[in-house]
Amino acid sequence: MGESDVPELPCSYTLFTPNDPTSPKICRDFVRSALATLGLGELAETAALCTSELVTNVHQHAKGDVHLRTRVERTHIRIAVYDNSPELPAPHRAKSNDEHGRGLFLVTALSDLCGISEVAHGKGVWFQLNRD
Repeated sequence: MGESDVPELPCSYTLFTPNDPTSPKICRDFVRSALATLGLGELAETAALCTSELVTNVHQHAKGDVHLRTRVERTHIRIAVYDNSPELPAPHRAKSNDEHGRGLFLVTALSDLCGISEVAHGKGVWFQLNRD
């Protein structure tokens, strides 16, 4: 990719997808592709994994479509997953044989910053990866 092909920063990419079992993969692939295209392949896999975890939480615990927003700044990448449920996620300690309950801990461990934003019709759960 030539330098003229790279969009001016900051830039944002948005995806809306139905809340169904394919949503985590669709969102993961979208983030991976967007970041790789921007020459940020070193962050693409971590961002894709964290995105997948957040979208999986929406699929399991919320209703309505998934709204994914990827914002690329000069210093960091912020990815937010919005849903229409006002219920805030509550991390809990998963037991060794539990099949669920590790996603938010994983996102917290892999990201440089993460949080929750309340919005008019639900919430957004986001994470940030710093660009070194």
